[in-house]
Amino acid sequence: MAVPLRQSARIGWYLFSNKVRRVQKFPLIVELEPLFACNLKCQGCGKIQQPHDLLRQRMPVERAVNAVLESGAPMVSIAGGEPLMHPQVDVIVGELVKRKKYVYLCTNAELVRKRWDKFNFKPSAYFSFAIHIDGLRERHDESVDKEGVFDEAVAAIKFLKEKGFRVTTNSTFFNTDTPQTVIDVLNFLNDEVEVDQMMISPAYAYEKAPDQDHFLGVTETRELFRKAFADGNRKRWRLNHSPLFLDFLEGKVDFECTAWGIPSYSLLGWQRPCYLMADGYTKTYKELIATTEWEKYGRGKDPRCNNCMAHCGYEPTAVLATMGSLKEGLRAMREQG
Repeated sequence: MAVPLRQSARIGWYLFSNKVRRVQKFPLIVELEPLFACNLKCQGCGKIQQPHDLLRQRMPVERAVNAVLESGAPMVSIAGGEPLMHPQVDVIVGELVKRKKYVYLCTNAELVRKRWDKFNFKPSAYFSFAIHIDGLRERHDESVDKEGVFDEAVAAIKFLKEKGFRVTTNSTFFNTDTPQTVIDVLNFLNDEVEVDQMMISPAYAYEKAPDQDHFLGVTETRELFRKAFADGNRKRWRLNHSPLFLDFLEGKVDFECTAWGIPSYSLLGWQRPCYLMADGYTKTYKELIATTEWEKYGRGKDPRCNNCMAHCGYEPTAVLATMGSLKEGLRAMREQG
């Protein structure tokens, strides 16, 4: 299943209008973090190591919505922390959907069924749940450091689909993965659970992550995905990525990082330069774009970027390259149609 036609057309028009107006830097999607608190302690996560007073805070609805509106982005990914620990996350989603923003609610899904009655989520063409699944049962539960989470996530996916929601998944891979473990989990999600789409990414080496030994390097990433994508898997799986980004993961092409394409807004403000690195914060999106030295970041420029192939830095580059090429544009329509 491809990205819904209405969404594809909307994003295409957004990209075209910015190009016509010669806007140099603009957001494709905003990573919105309305809280840092989480109910899990994933070994590869560097987002929840915050002071206790900050972990107790929740972003007001108006502030969250206004940040997205200020940026002008057509899509929003609500992350954290665990968004379902925010008592008004359903209101945030509703207000953004009301403004015709495409919203992805990223969750580990452990609280979906437990807290469902506390929220008022409604199915919409503008709204999707994005469930975190890093592998099959043993691998996923080890990744999140808690038994039973995989089974609950699968149950939550079925629960949401029965209620009419669009459900996608987000899988992060480490150097403990093999092409076969990647194939196994994506086959399971694609063929057995039948999620609408899947997003994949090599793990980023967060400085504060408890486990610093299992992040992938560039060569390892390319080999992993090249082998996993073989034998027609890449074309068969419902992957929520542009063909050029998948080429990038395989090492068929290389790109510069465009961190400004997926900016991050949290309780601390607009984070520079990206969702994965924190070199300070600004109060406004305009200030973020104008004052960040974007040319300082990327592989070969900042050592923290050397092994990064994450979608938040390179998917925007791939999308812009697709828009700038008739050949690649037609290819994207063919492969994602």
